[in-house]
Amino acid sequence: MIRINLLPHRAEKRRLRKQQFLVLFVLSILLGALIGFGVRAVYVGQIEAQEARNTQLKTEIAKLDREIAEIRRLGEQIDALLARKQVIESLQSVRAETVHLFNELAQRMPEGVYLKSIKQSGKRVTLQGYAQSNARVSHLMRNVEASPFLELPILIEAKASTVDSRRVSEFT
Repeated sequence: MIRINLLPHRAEKRRLRKQQFLVLFVLSILLGALIGFGVRAVYVGQIEAQEARNTQLKTEIAKLDREIAEIRRLGEQIDALLARKQVIESLQSVRAETVHLFNELAQRMPEGVYLKSIKQSGKRVTLQGYAQSNARVSHLMRNVEASPFLELPILIEAKASTVDSRRVSEFT
């Protein structure tokens, strides 16, 4: 019987398998690391792209906020201008009334009646003055009542007083 020593052959195969295992192990580690770095690079790229979009959105939002603030400011200016316009229009409509009131008072004022003050609050006009007699005050009241522009004359007070050592009727 022939005896063959297979130990060196087995040891050589074992060494080759061990070497092959180490090479495959290192290659799989390198491949895993390469895949990990690739995945990381993809994620980093996606994160950077998202951050760039976020930055662009923030810039656009800031621009829109400035435009909204400008629109609000313009709206406030428009409201203020419209309020001014309304005031001016109301003054324009009332401007002729004052002239018409003075003309009407001048036409309706009898001789011997003197006004010391005229006050207007809203549509109410208060006249204070002096008349030579109560009859002239009555004549003034009748003239005001006959006016189509002036309405509802009310004599609040008529009293006798002395002005420059003359006896007169003071009326409101």
